[in-house]
Amino acid sequence: MAKRTFFSFHYKQDVWRAGVVRNSWVTQDREAAGFFDSAAWEEVKKKKDSDIEKWIDEQLKGTSVTVVLIGEKTYGRKWINYEIIASWKKGNGLLGIYIHNIKDKDQKTSNKGKNPFDQWTFTKADGKTVAKIPVHDWVTGDGYKNLGTWIENAAKP
Repeated sequence: MAKRTFFSFHYKQDVWRAGVVRNSWVTQDREAAGFFDSAAWEEVKKKKDSDIEKWIDEQLKGTSVTVVLIGEKTYGRKWINYEIIASWKKGNGLLGIYIHNIKDKDQKTSNKGKNPFDQWTFTKADGKTVAKIPVHDWVTGDGYKNLGTWIENAAKP
């Protein structure tokens, strides 16, 4: 069963790489949220923090999995952190994918970034701690072929 998935990523640094992942996802007849054009993002960034939070919360509606696309500068970014925590509170499955080895529009890769999930300990409603959020590498893990499986596995309770 296909999942509606929210993709979180550092817009300025990784929009091209995120597009590679997104395009592979939607060509498989699946829905992706969290993608918007630069004009929309520039407009949203001008708003108050509370308005940005509401906007992100609206983007998360109807999703069951949040995929954090991990680039060189993803770790510690304010809005990515908000998206991770809001997704967890909402009950979304979480998944990380390293995208630093995907070539950008200039055919360049970047350095591997830190895992943003390492900042927290995730605890389920029953008090059990989740050992680790699964993280894969798009290139070495053949993300084009395996993304659907990764997302399905992340969606399992």
